[in-house]
Amino acid sequence: MIELIIFLGNHGKEYQKNRHNAGWLLWEASQMASYMSLQKKFKSQYGSIDYGKLKNLRSLIEWQEKGKDLAVEGSKTLQLPESHPDKIHCLLPETYMNRSGDAVIEAVTFYKIKPENILVVHDELELPLGTVSCKFSGGLGGHNGLRSIKAHVGTADFWRLRIGIGRPEHNDIASYVLSDFSRDEMPVLEQVLAVTSLALEYALVFGPEVLLPAWNKRRLT
Repeated sequence: MIELIIFLGNHGKEYQKNRHNAGWLLWEASQMASYMSLQKKFKSQYGSIDYGKLKNLRSLIEWQEKGKDLAVEGSKTLQLPESHPDKIHCLLPETYMNRSGDAVIEAVTFYKIKPENILVVHDELELPLGTVSCKFSGGLGGHNGLRSIKAHVGTADFWRLRIGIGRPEHNDIASYVLSDFSRDEMPVLEQVLAVTSLALEYALVFGPEVLLPAWNKRRLT
């Protein structure tokens, strides 16, 4: 079960709508953002929510119906897990992307969280816009935020929720990820964020494994 969610992005208004801030944009689109108060802690914007409160957002029947909408296999027979964390912690690091691990390790150490109970939400160059992937461990794809987290926690064995932004036609990756989503891309992004925010809540209630294999690489538009 997930105990810590990390939404990756860069702090500052100039970065707010950047492709590299897809993680923060998912946070803003989620229900959690509306009922969780954030405070400055662990070099981040930090908040937490009781597992029971998150679970009780919907009845089990409603969760099962949402699971069908998300193409989760066996959603009709899903049962709430017997073992779960008391709280789920949320972190929006303010250290800038390539130093995300500086913030993450403080929270991980303080709450004694194991890497396998961490979920990182981030932008993904290797997936086209409109596609989202949930996976455990694996390569880092050159993502500086993931590299920093691995360097600090000592392993890449954590969960990732990858929001596709696609690759540019040119080779200037840095300027591309630090540029805003275009006007034409915004309707696609909004649809992705709406569906993915529900999938995120589902993963927190039932465990990220329930999204597999349907969300291994899921096209949403």
